[in-house]
Amino acid sequence: MKLTIKTLNRTLLAVAVVSIAGMSTATMASEKQAGDFGRGAMQWVDHCGRCHNVRDPKELRDDQWVSTVYHMRIRAGLTGQQTRDILTFLQASN
Repeated sequence: MKLTIKTLNRTLLAVAVVSIAGMSTATMASEKQAGDFGRGAMQWVDHCGRCHNVRDPKELRDDQWVSTVYHMRIRAGLTGQQTRDILTFLQASN
């Protein structure tokens, strides 16, 4: 194989892209935080109360809140962190 500047540039570009992709994945994983009770309480009122009456956290068990919150994440357009915060609040309140 003949090594040319063009081949070397393509190889270096490929290595850089793979390195950057690996760093951004690692960074995203480290930024993932556990749910926060206080933020969850505020977001529960703000987001859930926007469309319907908020439910008493005692209405559902912890495992039932998981499926409910993740279903509503899609419907309400919540971020992953907002979902974890709301779920933490609901599970700690029942």
